[in-house]
Order: sequence, then structure tokens, then C-alpha cells
Amino acid sequence: MTAQPADDLRQLLTADAGARVQSLRLADGVVTLVLDGGGLNADARAALEADAKAALLAAPGVSEVRVGIVADRDAAQPVSAPAPKGPLILAVGSGKGGVGKSTLSANLAVALARAGIKVGLVDADIYGPSQPRLFANEGIKPIAKDGKMFPVPSRYGVHVLSMGHLIEDGRAIAWRGPMVSGALNQLIDAHWGDKQVLVIDLPPGTGDVQLTMVQKHKPAGAVIVSTPQDLALMDASRAMNLFEAAHVPVLGLVENMAGYVCPHCGNLSDSFGLGAVEDAAKRLEMPFLGRVPLDMAIRVGSDAGEPPAAGEGSQAEAFARIARALLPWLAQQGVAPAGG
Repeated sequence: MTAQPADDLRQLLTADAGARVQSLRLADGVVTLVLDGGGLNADARAALEADAKAALLAAPGVSEVRVGIVADRDAAQPVSAPAPKGPLILAVGSGKGGVGKSTLSANLAVALARAGIKVGLVDADIYGPSQPRLFANEGIKPIAKDGKMFPVPSRYGVHVLSMGHLIEDGRAIAWRGPMVSGALNQLIDAHWGDKQVLVIDLPPGTGDVQLTMVQKHKPAGAVIVSTPQDLALMDASRAMNLFEAAHVPVLGLVENMAGYVCPHCGNLSDSFGLGAVEDAAKRLEMPFLGRVPLDMAIRVGSDAGEPPAAGEGSQAEAFARIARALLPWLAQQGVAPAGG
């Protein structure tokens, strides 16, 4: 059978669910649906999700339905209830893999730590964790107390939690959505102590992890990473749409692999183009946070577990500029450098 277009799928939803659609996307038989759950209690949200799944699974060409329901608060919760304590969540996302999102997340966390912010980092790429390698703390198992883990320290002032700390190196993870979401919850609901900011290194795409992220651990803001290629920008726009549908502010775009720096002569060549992400940011009226070159030194340092942002020179400065661009927004959220 031929799959129905996403717009036609909306017509299959009940009137209530249809009116609450924030975004709906169909790709390879998988429907990703974000609904507005404002004004609904937990039971009503569960019923809304079940009805939407049942309606969409009946459509030709649909093999799986992923539903995220976002709401500022539970309708049964008193308006005066205090906000939960914990670090401010900053998500780093991309529409596709291979754009350097994990490298940016690690180095952004280090750059923020060097600026005086107390930072933790969650490696939310459950299937392909890489942060233990980037921080050279592979093989260290987190300890737990009262059912919660303590993050693993690093040499760079950033504490980290990753599935890579919990499983054997190289072991494949073959989990379905609920198990992935449960793992993400454990990584985020950890003993983060006095950390002010929690950087979340999201996997590529708009799947279960992203839906759990915006539904249960709503980020205060998101940073989108893309290479200058048109294809990468197309996928990045999908990530932006998901965050915007969930009312998560997109703080800006970062252009990675923006020109190749020759390790021999130091000349810059635009292997993947240059400036396309900045142009896209202008077109979307969104901040452009900075660019990172395709530099052998960044690759070598990352593979060695030595984030370039911890050093000196042009590589460190590229990440420091991005961190500085976020400091005014952090200040608006009440996050100031230690001693500042």
C-alpha cells in the first residue's frame, strides 16, 4: 500500500487531537507527532495519545507512531506549585548524523566551564554514545545512591553521564523506544549537585529521545548544529521545527566543518562550502552563534580525549566564541559565572 501524505494523516485524528497538533511528520513508515497537552491532566493526555496512535496506525503505510505531548504544567497541579529544582537544560541537536554535534556539545560544555559556569553533560545518543571517548573517561562506571547515579568527572571541569559509561565498549544496544526513554530519564535525573547548566548531546533526527526530552525534561533552550551543505540544512530545519512545536526556544545555529584548514600550510579551503548556515540564520531571523572549521587538530584532540576548547589557539577560540554568544541568554535565565 502507498503511504498517505502527512497532511492527509491529520484528517484521521479526532477533532480534539487534530486541533492540538503542533507538528506531524511521516518518514519511512514512522509518524512523529507532537500534541499540545495544555489544560489536560495525566489521564486525559494518556487517552489522547492512545486515540492518536490507534487512528494513525490504521493508515496505509504507517508502521509505527511516536507521540510526544507537551504542556507547561499538569492541569491537576496547583498554579502556585514551585518549579522543580535542578540545572538549566540546554539541548544541542541536529537533523542528521555526522555534522559534529557531539564534538560541539563536548567543547561547548568545556568552553562554558572555562567561562565560570558549572556544567554537566548528558550523552543522550543512547545507541551511539561518544562522550566517554571525547572526555577520556571511558571504563569509569558511575556510582549510584538512592537509585540515582553520580556523573563521572573529567579533567576539564565538566561532569558527564553516558550509556558508554554503563555498557562494555563496542557492545551494541538493541532497545525499543520505552527502554531508550527510560535510559534517558536515568541519565538526566542524576545527582548533578551544584551544576547550573546541563548540556544534552542529542542523537540525530526527531525520534524517541527527542520526544522524551521535550515532553518530560523540557529544555530551556536549544542549539542547532549543521554543516554548510544544503542536505544538512534541510534536516536541521526539521530539528528546529520539533523544538519550536514544543515551545523550546532555538537559541541559534552553529556552522560546523566550515572550511578545511590545511595542517601543512594553514590555508583555508571551503570543502563543504562556507556561510550557508549563517545565511540560513539570517533568513530565519535567528541568531548565528558561530562557526567551527574542519581542522585536523580538532579531530586529533577529540580522538585523544582532549577537547580543543580546553587549550589555546584558534580551535579553542572558535568554541569560546559560541559559549560567549550564549552567556547573555544564560544571564537572563539567572545563570551567572561563579564569582560573577
